[in-house]
Amino acid sequence: MEIILIQDVKSLGKKGEVVKVSDGYARNFILPKKLGIEATKQNLHELSVQKAAEERRLAQMLSEAEALSEKLKGIQVKVEIKAGEGGKAFGSVSAREISSALKEQFGFDIDKKKIVLPEPIKNAGSYTIGIKLHQKVTAKVSILVEAV
Repeated sequence: MEIILIQDVKSLGKKGEVVKVSDGYARNFILPKKLGIEATKQNLHELSVQKAAEERRLAQMLSEAEALSEKLKGIQVKVEIKAGEGGKAFGSVSAREISSALKEQFGFDIDKKKIVLPEPIKNAGSYTIGIKLHQKVTAKVSILVEAV
C-alpha cells in the first residue's frame, strides 16, 4: 500500500513523501496514528498543490531576503561601548545591541539571532559582520564601535 506521510516517521520517511508499506503496517500503525494518508489520486493531487505553494513561499522569502541584503549593503552602524582608561572596554558589543542600533538608526527590524559575530567585539574600531537573512543570503554590514 502506498502512503503519503503527514509527519516525519523515523526509519520510514519525511513529511510529504510517498512511501510503500505493507497493508497491515499502514492499517494498524500509520493510519490510526494520523502519521499518513492513503495515496489516492485526489490526495496525490493535493500534495502536489501543497508542494507548489510551499515552493512559491520559499521563493518569495528568498527574494525578500535578497532585497533586504541590497538595502543593508553599504550601511555603517554606530555603536557606543563604555570604556575605561587606556581604551579598555567594559564588556563587549552584543548582537542585541547591534540589532537595536540598526532599528534606531535605519529602521531595520532584524532579529539578534540572525547577527553573526565571529568573535566578541571588545575594542573601539570598525568591524564587518554578517547578518544571515536566509539560508542562501548573508548580508555584510559595517559596525563602527566608539568608546564612551
